[in-house]
Amino acid sequence: MNISIKRTSLLAICGLVTLALSAQKDDVPKGWHMMDKASSGYYGLSVDKAYDFVKSKKLKSRTVIVAVIDSGIDTTHEDLKSILWKNPKEVAGNGIDDDKNGYVDDIYGWNFLGGQDGRSVEQDSYEAARVYHKFKSKYSGKEIDANSLSKEDLFEYEMWKRSEKDIAGDSKDSGLELIFMKRAYTNCLKSDSILKKAMGKEKFTGKELGDFNPADPEVKKAKNSLFSLMSGNDALETTNEEFLEGFGDYVSGEEKKAEAGNTPPKAYRSDIVKDNYNDFNDKFYGNSDVMASNKGALHGTHVSGIIAASRGNGKGMDGVADNVKIMMLRAVPDGDEHDKDIALAIRYAADNGAQVINMSFGKGFSPEKKWVDDAVKYAESKGVLLVHAAGNDAKNIDTTFNYPTPAAIDGTRPNNWITVGASGDPKAGGLTANFSNFGKKEVDVFAPGVKIYSTVPGGNTYQNLQGTSMASPVVAGLAAFLLEYYPNLSAAQVKMVIEKSSTKLTEKVKNPETDELVTLSDISKSGGLVNAYEAIKLASTIKGERKTAPVKPVKPVKSTVKPKVNG
Repeated sequence: MNISIKRTSLLAICGLVTLALSAQKDDVPKGWHMMDKASSGYYGLSVDKAYDFVKSKKLKSRTVIVAVIDSGIDTTHEDLKSILWKNPKEVAGNGIDDDKNGYVDDIYGWNFLGGQDGRSVEQDSYEAARVYHKFKSKYSGKEIDANSLSKEDLFEYEMWKRSEKDIAGDSKDSGLELIFMKRAYTNCLKSDSILKKAMGKEKFTGKELGDFNPADPEVKKAKNSLFSLMSGNDALETTNEEFLEGFGDYVSGEEKKAEAGNTPPKAYRSDIVKDNYNDFNDKFYGNSDVMASNKGALHGTHVSGIIAASRGNGKGMDGVADNVKIMMLRAVPDGDEHDKDIALAIRYAADNGAQVINMSFGKGFSPEKKWVDDAVKYAESKGVLLVHAAGNDAKNIDTTFNYPTPAAIDGTRPNNWITVGASGDPKAGGLTANFSNFGKKEVDVFAPGVKIYSTVPGGNTYQNLQGTSMASPVVAGLAAFLLEYYPNLSAAQVKMVIEKSSTKLTEKVKNPETDELVTLSDISKSGGLVNAYEAIKLASTIKGERKTAPVKPVKPVKSTVKPKVNG
């Protein structure tokens, strides 16, 4: 779901609990995340000051490739067309693997969720259900001596026990919660129907609904019901249709989770991709369609714009970095991603020149974590920085699970990984986003992730979205900006610069889980908000460790991937 909502919020909307509506006087402007606190009052990145700094030093930038592992991208968008990575050794549409890397016509990247017939996986199941049913016969009802297991087997067993609790545990409370959520959704649909008739139009934004002042008691009740949900989740720029579609998708997802205890999940991916999933060496599958569909590409298009939407062209908005090429690796469906696709996407990025990989996705289970761990180590050996979203469950990931993680099963930990929590602004709900995961050990920095205005599919359209999914590309864009102007910095040095230069707050912030006032250092490793100006200043003082730019090692391989047939 693209609108971040706490589960508890859903039970307090649409007539289930009466909410007092307060006037929405405070808000943030479009692009607030780029602004400077001293000059604007908003807790942004100070991007203009950072560019003034490199101009004063008369520095020239070099192009940096940023891989975005996500849901897809609108390759026709006015603000993205010029910044898309194009494989220089591949000829578009000729059905030949020109560069012999195993992927036919991989012009903009690759779609690991694609089939050779041109179809793409859009919807998928949840990993908890996949894990539960995959290992049920192995562990269910059996006495297991955990002390006798290897690290990998112990990881698998403990993961299955968690899935058993999630899927087959006491479902009474979750069943009641689902009933309440479905009732809430039904009430919202009724309110929407009343409002469309009263307002005389089928589509309206949350802001337009807020400005609507009906006299009829029934219409007024309907307004309060729907507006409570939209305003409470920062969706004033979102239309009623978009919002209710998101709400419906969320409820549908919860229904699928509830059904998973008795019914193995549908094999969405294998029906289309048709690889041997259990064989990691069976890797030349997928197709070249990195967009797939407008709906599916929403998330990846928004993320890509935050990183690198064309700056200074007078259209829409500006990305953080000014000389980036976005490589799209489609591996994240509507549902939980598969570890094999993520691991291969990381390796593809490292082999094709990416210096930064943005990963705005996550899940609570990772059955093939070893494959991802090995891919992360491979990226580390190639000097690639990985930037990962902390997740939107308002949980402490020092003690809960949000995969992928930098900590490998074998106990090692790479130096090329940044985990990002979402910050906001006092005029947009507070300095910490109420949905953001956190962790003194596992979350490195916080970055703007509330009401972030960026590109969405449609060719020339833009929208506010929020989540740690938006905070992560802010940091990925900053990392790319640093590498543009100081290309000899290693991945570990870029990570250090971003963390060390972050702005340490003197004021207290809310713990997203408890609402308790704490210091930012209590819920993150650096205790800071990222700042582009301070980061580029610090980068200018450091002697880089990278001796050469990443190269593209390509070995001739025999590909089994055929060109997609639908263009």
